[in-house]
Amino acid sequence: MPEVTSEPSLDVVGVGNSIVDVIVMVDDSFIETHGLAKGAMTLIDAERATSLYAAMPPALEVSGGSAANTVAGVASLGGSAAYIGKVRNDQLGEVFAHDLRAAGVGFDVPLARGGPPTGRCLIAVTPDAERTMNTFLGMSTLLAPADVDAELVVSAAITYCEGYLWDIDIAKAAIRRTMDLAADAGRLVSLTLSDSLCVGRHRHEWLNLISDMVDLVFANETEICSLFETEDFDSAAARAADITEIVALTRSAEGSVVVSGDERVEVPAVHVPRIVDATGAGDLYASGFLFGLARGADLRRCAELGGIAAAEIISHVGARPQVSLSSLA
Repeated sequence: MPEVTSEPSLDVVGVGNSIVDVIVMVDDSFIETHGLAKGAMTLIDAERATSLYAAMPPALEVSGGSAANTVAGVASLGGSAAYIGKVRNDQLGEVFAHDLRAAGVGFDVPLARGGPPTGRCLIAVTPDAERTMNTFLGMSTLLAPADVDAELVVSAAITYCEGYLWDIDIAKAAIRRTMDLAADAGRLVSLTLSDSLCVGRHRHEWLNLISDMVDLVFANETEICSLFETEDFDSAAARAADITEIVALTRSAEGSVVVSGDERVEVPAVHVPRIVDATGAGDLYASGFLFGLARGADLRRCAELGGIAAAEIISHVGARPQVSLSSLA
């Protein structure tokens, strides 16, 4: 166990799937023709990834991945952040690493010299700004406990773990190691539930994990209701607050709700003249919230910062900020 300093030197360290996003604007007929699950994230194999990519119109390719987007947002807000994830030493892997470092995020996991290619997420955005994601995880599935830098984890005030990683056993072990290191160092542990289908796959494990290891949970309305198998949002929010310290819940146009013990904070959404692409809205909400929390803000201000960051990201295509978020906050 590395030596624990009295004060963290980083605000946030994120752990997640390292993915390059391939984003196209399509109509609903494309979703229907190719049998896509609208609004969800579906895992696909290499063959499906190849055929779907071939059917897509010209695309925008940008570095993505849920936790990577979040730490990039923290850096854009003026925070200090680092990232743990796995990419191959191929073209997309080089792009991913360059983009993350250029955003001001520390990324020191060596690029793998063998194995599957860097992961990619094929994102179809429909006119209603809904995003349908089909993800080939590639090299990101091989993130292992040995890739987790213990000194890096304990140097961060908050550890942020991506729920999508729970689909892979070796990556699940990496998350558990990360959470153990953070908890032993007295740091905050946070988890994003990522996707309602993901919640359905791991509900019982996650209920135990949240109760035992997690201080802060991020979810949207659908995900938190799925976790507790109810259609009653208020009931789900209250039950979540019973098993963890803070629950930060997004509700799209209705803004967000934060619950901690007996405290409940409701913050309206920031007005956006035109929603272009909802990709990354939850990721960037987490950026603002985590930045605020790491810097000692109260829960209302954390949620406000989350709303500001989310509003910027849905105003354009892509899940990385196009302006410095610090200028908006």
